[in-house]
Amino acid sequence: MLNKISKVLSGSIAEEVGIEEGDILISINGSEVKDIIDYKYLISDEFIVLEVKKQNEEVWEIEIEKEYSEEIGIEFADPMMDKPRNCHNKCIFCFIDQLPEGMRETLYFKDDDSRLSFLQGNFITMTNMSDEDIDRIIKYRISPINVSVHSTTPEVRCRMMNNRFAGNIYNRLKKLADAKINMNCQIVVCPGYNDGSELVKTIEDLFKLYPYVSNVAAVPIGVTKFREEKNLVKLKLFDKESATAEIDTISKLQDKYFNRVGHPFVRLSDEFYILAEKEIPETGFYNGFEQLEDGVGVVRLFRNNIESSLNKLDKKLKGSFTIITGTLAYKEIFDAAQKIMGENKNIKIDVRKIINNFFGNTITVTGLLTGKDIIEQLKDFQLENYIILPDNMFRKGYELSNNKELIMLDDITVDALEKILNRKIIVCDYTGEDFIDIINEHCKED
Repeated sequence: MLNKISKVLSGSIAEEVGIEEGDILISINGSEVKDIIDYKYLISDEFIVLEVKKQNEEVWEIEIEKEYSEEIGIEFADPMMDKPRNCHNKCIFCFIDQLPEGMRETLYFKDDDSRLSFLQGNFITMTNMSDEDIDRIIKYRISPINVSVHSTTPEVRCRMMNNRFAGNIYNRLKKLADAKINMNCQIVVCPGYNDGSELVKTIEDLFKLYPYVSNVAAVPIGVTKFREEKNLVKLKLFDKESATAEIDTISKLQDKYFNRVGHPFVRLSDEFYILAEKEIPETGFYNGFEQLEDGVGVVRLFRNNIESSLNKLDKKLKGSFTIITGTLAYKEIFDAAQKIMGENKNIKIDVRKIINNFFGNTITVTGLLTGKDIIEQLKDFQLENYIILPDNMFRKGYELSNNKELIMLDDITVDALEKILNRKIIVCDYTGEDFIDIINEHCKED
């Protein structure tokens, strides 16, 4: 039962009125609770009447007075309270389509659900949404919504997404903007499709919806070695020359938007700058680092966090660490390690660059490394006392279970990795915020 209550928080209103684990929530103020969005909206009133079916089949009607938007303290067996909506597009750049066979089932699920956009920050295409769905977002004031736009030119977007219904995105964005719904937008840039002048047009169109489209992130396509064997459309990758051209083109727009609204509005992911061998923009450019999930500003934030926390490094400690990274971030991690060892000569940090053999060497980000590649490429090295891995290596696909076990993309767990490598593994915040704390915690006095 999707509305089954799995937990009642201690000391909560729900506990006080006798709601128990295993009870079923039927309605709030006479309205059926179809999903978590209904629940969040209906529960916000100061006076609510809950209809709850107890485990003995009795139905209780419970009146509650509370503060506006105050939670009552219940959690559900399925946090969505409904089945997620699947994506019906066949995007040319879809990473899931580039996965090999035989991985865990949840990795192949393509979600395209506005509720997940609101609850978890997932990006949606809006192609499977009806007009009633749009109206529901407006009615419930669901905001912000994260939208994968890619292009505002109908023909280009339909072609990129292989969906003849994908071309109406701008009208839908405008309807939400007119209703003052806030949106964050993402563009996956594919050379030959939506780069160059087409990218400029899309950004300019989105800026017309400012401030309700508050920012745009542009990220380069990722291509795995499985594209060819799956007979997927051939795509070009960005290189130094093309990444430089994109940065130069977009910087002109950014200068214009800086003058108009005080920030660049559109930002390119760090990968563009690394490919082009250009310096990462300064901190003020990133407006609080609101687009980290798109890889925008991760390098700058990492540098900032290392610099700001170096003074916390305990100079009396001694220890050794092996840090694992992908090829894209290797230089940043290596430079950070040098700074730390420069502050304390008794600390040894060995940075190991792992080539992504599983997906192919065109995949360079650390978050897509697998346990198999790590094991294979570390087995012949003398490892230090501890191995440090960033937490973005363990993020999963659509899995809304309460299982907190850290599992890599190839189903290797941290526990298994520790046994195979015979070292304690420490998982750290990939922004570097807890880096120095971890080193201090796992070192000993010299």
